[in-house]
Amino acid sequence: MKRRVAAAPARRISADEAAALVKPGMWLDYGAILAQPDAFDAALAKRIGDLSGIKVRSCLTLRPRMIVEADPEGQHVHWVSLHFSGYDRRKHDSGVSHYLPVNLGEIPDYYRRFIEPVDVVAIKACPMDENGYFNFSGANLWHHAVLERARCVIIEECPALPYAMGEMTGVHVSEVDYVIPGDGQGVPQLPNPAATEVDRAVARLIAAEIEDGACLQIGIGGMPNAVCSLIAESGLQDLGIHTEMLTDGIIDLYRSGKVTGARKQLDPGKIVATFAAGSQYLYDAIHKNPDIEFQPVDWTNLPHRIMQNDNAVAINNTTQIDLQGQAASESDGHRQISGTGGQLQFVRGAYASKNGKSFICLSSVYERHGVRKSRIVPRLTPGNIVTAPRTDMMYVVTEYGMVNLKGKSVPERAKALISIAHPDFREELEREAYEANMIPRGFF
Repeated sequence: MKRRVAAAPARRISADEAAALVKPGMWLDYGAILAQPDAFDAALAKRIGDLSGIKVRSCLTLRPRMIVEADPEGQHVHWVSLHFSGYDRRKHDSGVSHYLPVNLGEIPDYYRRFIEPVDVVAIKACPMDENGYFNFSGANLWHHAVLERARCVIIEECPALPYAMGEMTGVHVSEVDYVIPGDGQGVPQLPNPAATEVDRAVARLIAAEIEDGACLQIGIGGMPNAVCSLIAESGLQDLGIHTEMLTDGIIDLYRSGKVTGARKQLDPGKIVATFAAGSQYLYDAIHKNPDIEFQPVDWTNLPHRIMQNDNAVAINNTTQIDLQGQAASESDGHRQISGTGGQLQFVRGAYASKNGKSFICLSSVYERHGVRKSRIVPRLTPGNIVTAPRTDMMYVVTEYGMVNLKGKSVPERAKALISIAHPDFREELEREAYEANMIPRGFF
């Protein structure tokens, strides 16, 4: 890995002095998730009226960004997100935040090959340790690649961050230009949605397909967390974890004794993730825990890495799937609601693994403005983004059943997906499938 060398020894300055380094027209990078700076952001917001043409790249914002709040009409700041949180989504709806389409595991390569150098990167990290490193905590991701291409590196120290283990979990002081104190806030938390009965029904179907020694990737949401709860109560043993996001549910599974990583081929004995987001319970479990390692996202998410572990199991959510098996997991029409993230890469990596399995799960229906609609549809909502193509789809799961689309023709897929739709919509789905010739007359 290429190491940046700062032009001069790192200086400790105030957040206001750091903000004064920003000039009109600059590209800034705020890093991702737990690494997004707060003190620097607040200081920069105070002088936003003096700046123009500022462009900021970020990902999964867990706290309001002061520069965005200070510029509600986006006259000074162009805010770009690589994956939306609820906050980013709301700002997108108001025309301020904009999405950059990515497969999360490819982002380090984007920075090294395609994205212009960053003028200023400000990243929150643990205070410098005895070896001169600022630990990235539960946010490894692509930060090394950003630092390689940055003209100016600012580290905002935050003692509240958990110290993460792993070989590439920090930046050395020799690579840093400026160090600023944090604002004393705790670590931002991401509430865990409570599992519903639908979540538990889906989880039961998935859990029944998991075998001893499986290596799990578990996404965010009530359904994946319900799977963790069921596995924790099961007789399964020697599970491994190789995932993108570390969640409270995975820590529950770890605490239950089901996770040993003993049968992993890649990083045996270790829980491996690239970032964490959850409650203080999660952050406490991470802190200097030798069983948990954080790696760059191109280590965790690229399919050729994922497939190195046998029996890889990927469990992810979608919001809509059509009768040919296209999963739209990130948008509502032209409205971006989250991002591609690592879903497609884990779908592909798990399938390529020896005896691997990929599960895409969803509730059969949703309700909006008092109207109930099917999530399984003849055709996707106009403008909806296909996150996982029909060619990649393996298991699809609702509370009404599970089907495997691998090896199935279009008519067979349509029939299979109708069988796990809500009973109230099956007749209508079948009629529309016949009318569209997805299911030919006489097909059985």
